[in-house]
Amino acid sequence: MATLTYLTTTHFDFGAVKQLPVELRKAGITKPFIATDAGVRAVGLVEKVTCALDADVPLSLFDETPGNPTEAAVAKAFAQYMADGCDGIIAIGGGSSMDLGKAVALLAGSGGPLAQFDPLAGGAKLIKSVAPLIAVPTTAGTGSEVSVGFVIIMNDGRKLTYASPLLIPKAALCDPELTLGLPKALTAATGMDAITHCIEAFLAPTVNPPADGVALDGLWRGWRYLPAAVKDGQDHDARWQMMMCSTEGALSFIKGLGAVHALSHAAGRIERLNLHHGTLNAVFLPAVLRFNAQDCGEKYDRLRQAMGLAPGADIADAVAAMNADIGLPSDLSAMGVQEDDIPDLIAYAQKDLSVMTNPRKVSADDFEGMIREAL
Repeated sequence: MATLTYLTTTHFDFGAVKQLPVELRKAGITKPFIATDAGVRAVGLVEKVTCALDADVPLSLFDETPGNPTEAAVAKAFAQYMADGCDGIIAIGGGSSMDLGKAVALLAGSGGPLAQFDPLAGGAKLIKSVAPLIAVPTTAGTGSEVSVGFVIIMNDGRKLTYASPLLIPKAALCDPELTLGLPKALTAATGMDAITHCIEAFLAPTVNPPADGVALDGLWRGWRYLPAAVKDGQDHDARWQMMMCSTEGALSFIKGLGAVHALSHAAGRIERLNLHHGTLNAVFLPAVLRFNAQDCGEKYDRLRQAMGLAPGADIADAVAAMNADIGLPSDLSAMGVQEDDIPDLIAYAQKDLSVMTNPRKVSADDFEGMIREAL
């Protein structure tokens, strides 16, 4: 039996941030905690969002979100949330800020420590309540503004994916204007993150035809408009299309993801490298597509159609060519991953929740083969 669940209110277009006061009132948030990072604050995006609020609205600003959010950062942010008497969250930024905001919302609603909600130990059943959160993405990649989960690197080094319908933001304000001028490298990396979400969600074996349709539409947009967005950061149409691709990717991965994300989560926890999740997805994607090909049949035909590829074209080769065209690394070695990292990557990828919905069963040897191909 298929269970079809769709998600939250999304205001989508240039100027969407003007809806912030309305959504705060609807969510009952009177003392917002802002989860963001130093880069987003430095370029003035926090002010672009909050200028829609009355001057007397008290704001608690936390801008110390790491590129890969950690349990320690969540604890620091939550302490500030409590000390400032906040009653809800505005998450402004990329996936990292939104994930940290969701983690703070979870602690505010259900208490700590975060480790008690460990999804691998059945901790999701302990999630009873979550503080209200409004998500405002400033990149077009993760789609965390409409997703059911968040990812955190724990104090013990594990990178865990927490998921619950209660973690879906009360509202998402998707304003492409906030992505204008995003650097080329970040546009490329976040864009491939969104494209990977669409591809892996579509290939996940869970039965959800509406989500499949959303994934293919998102892929159609992302594949056509990502090169233009990278080439010209002020291209309004390309930025609109990429933000829609990002949102649709997350709407579709309610079905699940796959081995690309299992590997990216494993590599993303290498502390000495602090690698970008979207870049990792882009580099792992060709190897995983080749591995899954024998079990995907007709679905690969539909991917080719959405991507505008010729019948029988090699999808993995097309992805590798796209990565090269938009300036992403060609392999893991260029990103600093070494031979010695392989055993840990395999061990963590095998435990990651994403691998459960890969279309083909993956063994430790299979993971090693894909890692070595990407290396």
